[in-house]
Amino acid sequence: MKKKVVVGMSGGVDSSVAAYLLKEQGYDVIGVTMQIWQDEDVCAVEKEGGCCGLSAVEDARRVAASLEIPYYVMNFKREFQRDVIDYFVREYLQGRTPNPCIACNRYVKWEALLNRSRMIGADYIATGHYARVVRLNNGRYTIRKSVTEEKDQTYALYNLTQEQLTHTLMPVGDYTKDQIRTIAEKIDVRVSKKKDSQEICFIPDHDYAGFIEKEMKGSVPPVGNFVTADGNVLGTHKGITHYTIGQRKGLNLAMGHPVFVTEIRPDTNEVVIGEAEDVFTDRLMCDHLNFMAIPDLDSDTRLVAKIRYAHKGAPCTVRKISESEAEVIFDTPQRAVTPGQAVVFYTGEDIAGGGIIKKAGAKGRNDG
Repeated sequence: MKKKVVVGMSGGVDSSVAAYLLKEQGYDVIGVTMQIWQDEDVCAVEKEGGCCGLSAVEDARRVAASLEIPYYVMNFKREFQRDVIDYFVREYLQGRTPNPCIACNRYVKWEALLNRSRMIGADYIATGHYARVVRLNNGRYTIRKSVTEEKDQTYALYNLTQEQLTHTLMPVGDYTKDQIRTIAEKIDVRVSKKKDSQEICFIPDHDYAGFIEKEMKGSVPPVGNFVTADGNVLGTHKGITHYTIGQRKGLNLAMGHPVFVTEIRPDTNEVVIGEAEDVFTDRLMCDHLNFMAIPDLDSDTRLVAKIRYAHKGAPCTVRKISESEAEVIFDTPQRAVTPGQAVVFYTGEDIAGGGIIKKAGAKGRNDG
């Protein structure tokens, strides 16, 4: 009997080819689009190439028809609001810079979709991510980097559980982007030249502060002070939601030389300004830990860590502090370690685990 797989179809080239590849491999494929954002004016999907609006539904429906697979639209608007948008707004108001795509993957694209897919008899869910699911010799499932470093999307998937990975397929991770587009053209999928989706689909204009203000209906933290680390007032900022660690542009401070955001203090509504060297640190604290290739941290562990999606990764020692916290000590200082972002640990090509950055540590402290 064929195994049944629900493919999350965004109307883009990657998920379309994922559905094709799985059908070719002999799976009983069902296409599903997750309707998570219903305002086409807010999420300008056709223009921006996003994955969450009505035009995405129409593209996915056409692809499913051409592949001759069943297709459905499932409404996950409530889950998306609760687990992604509300989380995004809450984190910014607390002076952190979240990654909503990671929250969406963990709680919407996997937890909610997998639960509903299992209810209709599916064995697996699948996506068009550039990553690979593998089972290691120790019996644990992990996510391995895709064959193309340029498109690798493992960073945003570190938080998936072992149970979720057991029921996950990622066929696109074995191909380069050019190969995927070639396959799409060969099977005459109309979306073969469609551009990739934006990182944050629900803010296509990239005005995070404006979006937060709309969500809060104007009830956002007021203007406050730019200060030095020791409290000297330098000027007035527009509100903490306008800033992130390492930011240089848009500060409007006449300092005579480039200065940078080094800390955001929501309790006092202050944005701390420093020099270029102040943006570097050799350690951080993280919490909300999740492990993949390894079951836990029994002792100091040598790994490579990425502190943002575009970070190339840096060698480090990871030390568990408590059941929910770990300290990461880098071999060399890293720029703009940002609370709210994920830190993802790798062992070779595989995700060892990860967490959410809680605090950047002070450079030059002793390791003991």
